[in-house]
Order: sequence, then C-alpha cells, then structure tokens
Amino acid sequence: MSGTLNKVMLIGHLGDEVKMHYFEGGGSIGRFPIATNETYTNKSTGERVTNTDWHNVVVRNKAAEICEKYLSKGDKVYVEGRLKNRQWQGEDGNTRYSTEVHVQEFTFLSTKKEGMQNNGGSAPSPQKADTENRTPPKAPAPLSQDADDDLPF
Repeated sequence: MSGTLNKVMLIGHLGDEVKMHYFEGGGSIGRFPIATNETYTNKSTGERVTNTDWHNVVVRNKAAEICEKYLSKGDKVYVEGRLKNRQWQGEDGNTRYSTEVHVQEFTFLSTKKEGMQNNGGSAPSPQKADTENRTPPKAPAPLSQDADDDLPF
C-alpha cells in the first residue's frame, strides 16, 4: 500500500476553556486540551489504575467560534482530525515541540449548559459541525402545532 493515513478520533473531557485567537483577515483559531482516560485492573494487586493522556486540540474559523460559545471545562466532546507537529522558540530561547489534533469534525456529547437547560436555562443540544465547510450548524426549528406544513417531504 503506497498511500498514507493521518487520522485521529478522540472522546474526552475539556481540561480548560477554549482559548481564541483572531486574525486580521477575519479568521480565528481556538485551542483547548482534551483528557482521555484508560482504566484497567492491575492483575498482581487487583487495584484499578487510571492513566490520563492530554491532547492539544486546534479548531479553526466558525467551528472555533461554536466551540468557544458552547463548550467549557469538563464538557465531553468527540473530535476527529489529523495530527500535526509544531515547533517554535520559547521565551527562554529553547526550541519547543508540540503535537496537535487539527479538528475536521466534532460533536458535543455533553455540556454544562445542557445541565442548565434541565434546570430552566436555555442552551442548544449537542451539535456536529464539519469544519471543512466552514459553516456553523443550523439550530433546529422549534416544533409547533403547524410543524407538519413546513416539512420538505
């Protein structure tokens, strides 16, 4: 096989708020960490062991703005994208390296704002956005008695 594949799929919890950076041309980028856990039982001691891995996630443009609006620390999210390695000079002059997940698709699995919705607040249900299209997902129209008239079929 001569082709290659660079794809990663993660389900985890946000470790911090989405940090946004806006560019002069109108573009934006959002960054946030995701924690994934691996739990197993140590056969020799019978003790349950949990290992946590942290992943640096990068989302661009409208998808970044959606993430900033609806996600917060502790929320559970599915992200799909590709790994990219980055190198830069730190303030101390040392070369730093980072591996990031550049998101192509994501789904909100649970948000704290959902909990507020159950307690009388208003927040949208989990959404899925394809960042390649660079368009935010449309919110579903509220259902009413005349909803049958608006159906496209």
